[in-house]
Amino acid sequence: MKRFENRTVIVTGGGGGIGGATCRRFAREGARVAVFDLNLDAAEKVAASIRTDGGVAQAFRCDITDRTSVDAALAAAESGLGPVDILVNNAGWDVFRPFTKTEPAQWDRLIAINLVGALHMHHAVLPGMVSRRSGRIVNISSDAARVGSSGEAVYAACKGGIVAFSKTIAREHSRHGITVNVVCPGPTDTALFADYKEGAGNPEKLEEAFKRSIPLGRIGQPEDLPGAILFFASDDAGYVTGQVLSVSGGLTMNG
Repeated sequence: MKRFENRTVIVTGGGGGIGGATCRRFAREGARVAVFDLNLDAAEKVAASIRTDGGVAQAFRCDITDRTSVDAALAAAESGLGPVDILVNNAGWDVFRPFTKTEPAQWDRLIAINLVGALHMHHAVLPGMVSRRSGRIVNISSDAARVGSSGEAVYAACKGGIVAFSKTIAREHSRHGITVNVVCPGPTDTALFADYKEGAGNPEKLEEAFKRSIPLGRIGQPEDLPGAILFFASDDAGYVTGQVLSVSGGLTMNG
C-alpha cells in the first residue's frame, strides 16, 4: 500500500515549481491531489500530467487572498476528491528590493499572499480536520524567516509569521490529532528565484555566490523539497508537530 492511498491533499501554488513537484510526488504515492493555483492553466497542466501518469488529480483556481475564492475552491475539491486529509500551504510571492525602496501597496500584497492567504486556508480547512480528529498541515516558509535575506524584508517578516503561527496552531490542535510543521527552502531554482536574481542586477554572479556559500555546492531544485514535505504529511511523522526543517543544502544550520 502506498503511503497516501485514500488520502486527499491540497497544495496551494500547485502550478509552480515546488508546488508542482510536490503534487506529482503525492500522486505517485497514492494521494488524490487538489492542485490549487491562481493560474488555472498552470494548475491544470500539473493535474493533467498526474492523470497521464495514472494518478488522481484535479485543478482548481484559488485566490488565497480572497476568502470567498478559498471557500469555493475547498468545496469543489472536497466534492470531487473527498475530505481534505493534508494541506500544504506553498503559494508565495515576493518583491526583491531594499525595504526603503518598497511601497506600502507592495507590503499589502506581500502580506496578503504570504501570510493572510495561509491564514485563510487554515481557517477553512481546520474545522473539517477537527471534526474528523485527524489531519496534517505542512507550511512552506523560507530560510529568510530564520536568518533574514537582504532585499526581502517584508517577505521574510511574513515567512517568520508563518513559523510562529504554525507553532501556535500545532499547540492548539494537537489534541485533535492534527500536526502542523514547517519546511523552509533555501535558494531553489524556481520562477521566484529567477526574479530575485534579476532584481540583483547581476544574476550569474549572484548564483555563483550562492553556490559557493552552500555546503552541498548547488542551488536547490524543486524536486529537492517534496521528500521533506511528504515526511511531515506521513504517518512516520505522527509524533512530530510544531517543527521547522530547512532544506537548503546546508546554507543554514539552525539547532
